[in-house]
Order: sequence, then structure tokens, then C-alpha cells
Amino acid sequence: MNIREVILSFMKEQAYKPMNIFELQRIFEISKEDRKEFSKVLKSMEKDGEIVKTRTDYYGIPDRMGLVVGKVQGHQKGFAFIIPEKEDVPDVFIPSSYLNGAMNGDKVVAKVNKQSGNGKKCEGEIIRILERANKTIIGTYEDSKNFGFVVPEEIRIYQDIFISKHCKGSARTGDIVIAEITTWPEKRRNPEGKIVEVIGKKGDKGIDILTIIKKNNLPEKFPEKVQAYADSIPDDIPDKEYRRRKDLRNLTVVTIDGEDAKDLDDAVSLEKLPNGNYHLGVHIADVSNYVTEKNPIDKEALKRGNSVYLIDRVIPMLPKKLSNGVCSLNPKVDRMTLSCFMEIDKTGKVVEYNITESIINSNERMTYTDVTKILRDHDEETIKKYDYLVDKFKLMEELCKVLYKKRILRGAIDFDFEECKIILDEKGKPVEIKPYERAIANRIIEEFMLVCNETIAEHMFWNNTPFVYRIHEDPDDEKLMRFNEFVHNLGYVVKMNKEKVHPKSLQEVVEKVRGKAEEIVVNTLLLRSMKQARYSPECVGHFGLAARYYCHFTSPIRRYPDLIIHRIIKEFINGGLDQKRCSKLMPQVEYASKHSSEMERIAQDAEREVDDLKKAEYMSERIGQEFEGIISSVTNFGMFVELPNTIEGLVHMSTLEDDYYIYDEKHLSLIGERTKKIFRLGDKVKIKVSRVDMFAHEIYFDLLREDKEEEGISKA
Repeated sequence: MNIREVILSFMKEQAYKPMNIFELQRIFEISKEDRKEFSKVLKSMEKDGEIVKTRTDYYGIPDRMGLVVGKVQGHQKGFAFIIPEKEDVPDVFIPSSYLNGAMNGDKVVAKVNKQSGNGKKCEGEIIRILERANKTIIGTYEDSKNFGFVVPEEIRIYQDIFISKHCKGSARTGDIVIAEITTWPEKRRNPEGKIVEVIGKKGDKGIDILTIIKKNNLPEKFPEKVQAYADSIPDDIPDKEYRRRKDLRNLTVVTIDGEDAKDLDDAVSLEKLPNGNYHLGVHIADVSNYVTEKNPIDKEALKRGNSVYLIDRVIPMLPKKLSNGVCSLNPKVDRMTLSCFMEIDKTGKVVEYNITESIINSNERMTYTDVTKILRDHDEETIKKYDYLVDKFKLMEELCKVLYKKRILRGAIDFDFEECKIILDEKGKPVEIKPYERAIANRIIEEFMLVCNETIAEHMFWNNTPFVYRIHEDPDDEKLMRFNEFVHNLGYVVKMNKEKVHPKSLQEVVEKVRGKAEEIVVNTLLLRSMKQARYSPECVGHFGLAARYYCHFTSPIRRYPDLIIHRIIKEFINGGLDQKRCSKLMPQVEYASKHSSEMERIAQDAEREVDDLKKAEYMSERIGQEFEGIISSVTNFGMFVELPNTIEGLVHMSTLEDDYYIYDEKHLSLIGERTKKIFRLGDKVKIKVSRVDMFAHEIYFDLLREDKEEEGISKA
């Protein structure tokens, strides 16, 4: 145990009472020479939120002192929530008067003043700010006679940034700018700052997405040192690699990806064995051969955590020389891979497997569209073009169905939500928004990657090595009970044992509602009751997949956890890992798990925000148009309606003029006080687009009366 672990273990003892630094020095017999270093350790632990120092300079563990360490999640109305670092600790509501200068994203210590009860959250007060998240703010500059101010693009930062005249630089009203905070906010006092960059005018081409990139602190380019290192990587594979790797260049191998994909990191091969079993090969780009531990690219990749995909651009985890070049499994060229061969029987069980370093030469760069044309549409032209592969694709479809059936039988929950595809013109303007088809080709690759990820995870688990797993914990009990109550009212039963549920029970409900009017409603509510999947050094299983072992192995070009586990796997198969190496790896996988999970959330937020922005822009030109949709969510302030093209808008309670409506939380519906008219989740309704808030990316609908003529209803 290192000194930090010893201190934590000591303070977690039941008999421990808060002590000052001098008492702790005596307890741990710290010499005069080591006191300065001991003080640094305590300060570091305090900054990380592991321990807390009181106003009287006594140290203790936060949760034993009625304190919570977490991040501030602000709200545009001024209040906030603390999202605790510990998974099992509930969120804490912070009124605006108790923020005490904290801003959205800050890491803080909060004192709990009121415990939760009667459906309300814990309420508290921020007593210390451990780490500031917003050293710079991006927003719109507004000038006035004596001073200026920046209105933050992040709506969760509700205070404007005050800018004195001599700190505005060249900024003019309407400019999108970056302001550096020079004075942090206090009670009744806004933060102050200075303009450090003018990005451009609001409304200029590309400024909207660039604003979101900068707001989320996403990197726009690679540091010179990293780019130079990438450029120095040779294009050709060294002769020694050909000699030591398994040569698979004569094996029929293909990649299957979307039309726009340039970072091709997975390829597949498939054969039928004499015994009737399938021999599936999943071949993944060996990025770790180029991105070795702690080289300049590795440090930058860890910092980024993942690639970010924003409609018209990609912010890659790796420089293009690797992501689109030497690591991408482009057709007709030799590429180094890490291959997992699996023998799979007719029930979908993996009976044998082998993991090896290899070299492949992909036969074709296939797209989901072309493979679907072959298998589903029986398109003669496409079949003729790829005639030598058609039987392979048919075999892949056969195995896909076997694997899917096995997964569903064990209880994996297969949501069939429609994702959207947003098409922009050359000016970045959205011209079409439509559901993204998840066809047979997509499902083939999904199933092959899933079985590979499970095989790798189980292999490494039983070999007891440090590893990064992909975990999905059991749903929140309270949310699950609410879901159970809701579906019970629809006539469905969720089998539960002592308030615990097996994913199979939930999958049965998902299967029963498939194709019915309430499908979207039930699936949406179930998804909301689930926890978010994350990375972890502990293998606790994946609830949604009903998998005991799971990891992300198949995308090392765009996900850091895949990259770090490739290194561990290669070390393991090339001689093993001794205890010293395992001890060194453990903190690395712990940090990679935590940091990658955080960066994944940031990427998801940015991707969702760009989608919401373009959806709002698309609907802003359709004010007054009428559409049909489905009620996708009901709240105490109105209901959200989703259109067939996946766009969602709010029908606010105040616009329902025919009656006063009461929110029935139990049945997730709005009930008319006089008319007893009921609006439920899943109901079909007709709406008119009333307005769009481009600042908040929010769309508002008016509900059309049922007796309105149905002529002229548009198709979204």
C-alpha cells in the first residue's frame, strides 16, 4: 500500500475521529524531513476529494462528515445539482443562494442540509470548490456604453461574464468569443473576464458547430510534437513483423462499414467447418504496434479518450496518418492486426478460440448498403459485382441469426430505437433529416463484434490480469419499480425476485410490445430506468447484454480502452505478465477507465448538441407546418412529441387551451380537469410547429384540435 492508501484506510476505521496534521504526523511517525512531503500528500488527497479539511484544520472522510464530493451540474434557472463521484450516493439539489460561487462542471464539496424524502432530493450547500472547470467561457459578446458582457453558450452557466472596456479587445456585439475568467463569481456578483479570442460572427458558416467544439473543450488539432511523431511512422510493415506474425493474407477478409467511414478498424472472415460449426475471425487494427505506452501519440490519445463524430466532421483520437492511413484496414494492402478466431457451434456457443497477432490483406471495402442490397434486396448488379463473396455474406447472415437468437434467449435487451441521419448542404445547412436504417449488414457486424468482445473479456478475466472492462450495472431500484408499475397498467408483467430483476424479464416485455402502439413508450421508459454503461477495472458484467464478461476490443482507432487492452493482451500472449508488471498496470487501467468514461460523456453531449442544433435549424424553416407524431414523454409542464424523422418538440401545458390539465406521474399522462381528456405516452397526435429557440436548440409545437380538417398534414 502507498501512503495515500494507508491514510485512507486509517481514516475509514470506525474508531477514527478527525485529526489535525500534527496528530496525523505523530500517528504515522513522520520525521521532520518528511513532514513537507506528508503535507503535500494531504493537500493532493484534499484536492482529489478523497479527504476533507474542516475550517478548524481537521481531516476526515467526506461521507462520514455529512459531506458529498462531486461535480456541479448547473441549470439555466440558477439552481444546480451535485453529481457525486461515488456511484451509490444520491444527487444533491443546490439552491442558487447556496452555490457560493461554484459554476457548472466545478468539482466541489457540498454539505447536506436536508435529507431526501417525499420524492424530493437531498438539499445542500457548496462549502468548498476543489477544481474549477471553466477557466475560459465561450459565448456571444454584447457591448454597452460603459462595459460589455459575454452571454455563455452553455445554458447551464446562467451568469453573464462581465467585461470591462479595456478587456474587450477587438470584440463587437454579436461576435462569438472566448473569455478568460479573471475573477470568479461570488454571492450577488457575476464573474469577470477578458476576451482572449474572437471566433467569428454568429450565423457565419461553420461557426455554430465550431462553437460547440470549443464549448466542450474538444481539441481542434494535434500538438506539433504528436503530429511530427505520426508523420515519421513508415508506411511499410517491417520484415520482422512478417516473420513473427500469423500470415492471413490468403484468407478471404472484408471490412463492412458505413459509406462515410475512413477509420476502418475491424475486418471479418468466416468459414464453415467440416463438423458444421462456424469459424469466425475478427481482425482488429493493431494500433498498439504504432502507439506504444507513453509515446507522444499515446499521451494525446489518452487525453482525448475517444474520437468524436459531429455530422460533417470527425475529431479523431489519433492523427490521420494512423486513423485513415497505416492503421486503417483499407482494401488490397497489407495491415497488421490482432485476430480473434472463434469456433462457434449451431447454438451460438464459442467452443474454441485463439487470439493471435497477424497480417491481413482485406479483399474488399464493403458498405452496409451494398451488403444489404445483396442479402435483402437481391440486387442483381451488386450481386454480380461481388459474386465471389455472395456465399460468404449468406453464411454471415446465417451465423448472425444464430448469435442473435442465443443472445436474446439469455436475456439481452435489444432496443430498436431509430437513430437519425442529418444531411447538410455545402453551406452546412440541414436539408434532410431521416431515420438511419439498421439493416441486416449492420446487425451482422454488431453480432460479430459482440461475441468477440465477450470472448476476449472472459479470456482475460480468468487469466486474472489488470484489464479495462465495459460494464453496465443493474438498473436503479426506484426507477425500475416505477417502470414495473407503468407496464403493469398496460397489462404487462415484469418478473421480479425481491425487487431484483433479470434482464431476461425485461427483454420479454420488449419482445411483447414489439410492433405495437406502446413499443416506443415502453422502450423509452425502460431505457430511462437503466444506468449508463461505463469502463471499469472491475468485471461486474453487462446488464443490458446479459453478459457476465464484456469489454471493448474492436475499435482501437477511436476508443482508448480498446487500445490499452490490446497492449495488455499482446503482452499476455507473448510471455505473460509478472506481478511487478501487473502492479504497474493497475493504476493505468484504473485511470484509463475513469477518464475514458468521462470523455465518452463529453463526446456524447457534444454529438447530441450538434444534432439538436441542426434539428432546430431544420424546423426553424418549417414554422406553421403541420405534422403527425407520437407523444414520447409526459412531464408536469407539458408533453414531448416525436415526429417520424426523429425530431422532438415540446407542447407546453400553457398552450393546451381547451382545459386545465393535471399531470398524473403514476400513469405518465395529462388529464383534463373538466373534459377528462387524457394524453398518454405513445398516443398519436397532430401538431403545428409554433416556434424554435435557436439559442437553447429547443423546438415548440402547438397541438391541433381533433376536429381540425386532416387535409394538408405534412410528412416529416
